Amino acid sequence: MLESKKIELRRSELRQELAALAAKAEPTEDEVRSMEAGDKEYRQLETRYRAALVAEDEERREAGKDLETRSDNEWADLLGRFEVRQVAMALDHGHQIDGETAEIVQELRSQGTYQGVPVPWQALEQRAGETIASGTPDPVQTRPIIDRLFPQSVAGRMGGAMINVGQGELEFPVATSSVSAGWQTSETGNVAGPTAYATIDRPLAPDHTLGITMKLTRKTLKQAGAALEQAVRRDMNGCIAQELDRVVFLGGGSSGEPDGVVAGASGYSITETDVSAYASWAEFRRAIVRFMAGSAASSPSDVRLLVRPEVYNQLDNGPVFTGASETDWDKMMRQLKSITVSPNALEAPSGSPEESKALLTTVAGGVPPFWVATWGAVDMIRDPYSDAASGGLRVTGLCTMDTTVSRPAQLEVLTGLQ
Repeated sequence: MLESKKIELRRSELRQELAALAAKAEPTEDEVRSMEAGDKEYRQLETRYRAALVAEDEERREAGKDLETRSDNEWADLLGRFEVRQVAMALDHGHQIDGETAEIVQELRSQGTYQGVPVPWQALEQRAGETIASGTPDPVQTRPIIDRLFPQSVAGRMGGAMINVGQGELEFPVATSSVSAGWQTSETGNVAGPTAYATIDRPLAPDHTLGITMKLTRKTLKQAGAALEQAVRRDMNGCIAQELDRVVFLGGGSSGEPDGVVAGASGYSITETDVSAYASWAEFRRAIVRFMAGSAASSPSDVRLLVRPEVYNQLDNGPVFTGASETDWDKMMRQLKSITVSPNALEAPSGSPEESKALLTTVAGGVPPFWVATWGAVDMIRDPYSDAASGGLRVTGLCTMDTTVSRPAQLEVLTGLQ
């Protein structure tokens, strides 16, 4: 029984005793002393009762938090014991999937349609402690945001948010109208008239599917054993991460690819500034000032930068500041929060002199500069016929994804960096 309940019962007994004693017209000395002792004990119990309620309220809150997160934690524990090796064996020779792997496969099948064996995205990650959102997805409802899909993803380091969608499409309404302010010019005058509030929808649609085909030889299936699981994870993880990073920034919007942030900057209304000069800290500083002037960033440390290795070489090999032993690159490293150098997310320099591009992003008001959505799980499909003569197996993983920009003011593309 709760301590507050015990105290409340004792207080009820004291009230009955005191009521009986107070009803007597001429109480004896012993009865008077009993009333005084009862009254003193009642006041002490009142103090203890309030303290017990405070303590038990904290316990209820802690228990409530545990109940709210228990389902996510249990699902995360199941994902930690998912075995990709069982999926490969099932596709190879019809092995019966069992244990936690079978539970996860059944749960994924109940929420979507798969031609092969569904594999959750979290099973391909190389880190522990990841959780996912639960619940049946609504086609027009924004799903809870999860952490980046791959720890080494360039898209994640540039502030992009990874979203997992069960089914349907997502739409993010983004305000496009500006509110006008005006003062009352006279005692009877009116203030500024009403301004129409307008939004634009930033949709994410399951129109783009990436396929990863892996060939497992008979020797691998018979020899690798449990090590096959880690090998499949590493190969598929690296392949997905590399291609996902490329299309997020360089997707051409055709041939099945989504519109990339850099390649499709004009379609997203992202500012593109032609520098036409050698890459230097001064050029990047001007872009950061434009971010701060547009209320997208409050300090240089809020800005993230993506450049090619050739631009890094130019900045680190440039002139040293007068009176200091640091290059332009050293200056940028001290000023900016995050600088990412990638040969995969930006096109190689071209032209004469060679020119490259750079991307600046920032997270404003807790809103990421762009979203990357993945649908459902990785659909694993087997092909036992193409390599039947050698006893091999081909496994194809199908991944549906899309990307979109939240607010163009949070991104800027610099071109013509020589």
